Amino acid sequence: VKGLMTTVHSYTGDQRILDAGHKDPRRARAGALNIVPTTTGAAKAVALVLPELKGKLNGFAMRVPTPDVSVVDVVFETEKPVTVEEVNAALKAAADGKVLCYSEEPLVSSDFIGSSQSSTVDAALTMTMGDNMVKVVSWYDNEMGYSTRLAETTKMVASKL
Repeated sequence: VKGLMTTVHSYTGDQRILDAGHKDPRRARAGALNIVPTTTGAAKAVALVLPELKGKLNGFAMRVPTPDVSVVDVVFETEKPVTVEEVNAALKAAADGKVLCYSEEPLVSSDFIGSSQSSTVDAALTMTMGDNMVKVVSWYDNEMGYSTRLAETTKMVASKL
């Protein structure tokens, strides 16, 4: 099992408003005017949470001129043959509505502004190629989702003190 991912992020404060100096020449370009390919720590972060995926997932990010919301496009191989319907059924069953959501609606990035979920699977975009190659797309408001998980973790830790 192995996979590739592309995260598409709104531009950030680390990017320049106008073309200007930056240690990463691509990030030196005007963030509000360009789609900027750059690195992502997402694949490494997944490996920290799921050590069995270490070295099996790689990817990069695209920073785009939108003010908020990100989307991740993951393509992976499965050990067993699967269909779109099976993949979506598994994702729907895993969705708890709090951390992971599942949607069959034709939504766009602005529909997820302020979403406290860590990620919302866009079921309409799930694809398969052959028997064991799968593409899954999921939306998230990185700041709101992260802040919500951080607040929940803080509350849980505080309750243990």
